[in-house]
Formats: sequence, structure tokens, C-alpha cells
Amino acid sequence: MYIFKNIITLEEGKRSGKPCIRGMRITVEDVLRWLASGMTTEDILEDFPELTREDILVALEFSALLQRRTFFDVAA
Repeated sequence: MYIFKNIITLEEGKRSGKPCIRGMRITVEDVLRWLASGMTTEDILEDFPELTREDILVALEFSALLQRRTFFDVAA
């Protein structure tokens, strides 16, 4: 089932229901961790040729939208 821009999918039982890229077993979290580790978009595309540049950008956009809805109790 597509939930965001026909790229991010949620499927019960696949990667514990985490948001994935186009039904693959690659999660939005995977993409974010690769980027955070210092991989470039080009590195990711080379290691995972099934991904596209658009997949990576939409994963970033999806994550940013989720963060807008997250509130932290800074007093805790």
C-alpha cells in the first residue's frame, strides 16, 4: 500500500511494518542511516542500483514531514 508519493509503502509483516521504498525491503530508516554515516547519494545508488535518486529524495521529504509532527518534552 502506497502512502506517500507512490514511493513510500507500508506493508504489514515487511520490515516490521516500517515505511519502505516502493515495496522493497529497503526502509526510509535505512536510507537516512546511510546518509548519516557519510554515504553520498551516488554511493547509495551504486550500492543499491534498484533505488533511484527520487527514492532517496522522497525518503528525506517523508522523514522531514514526520518530524514536523513530533514534539519533544524538553522539560523532562
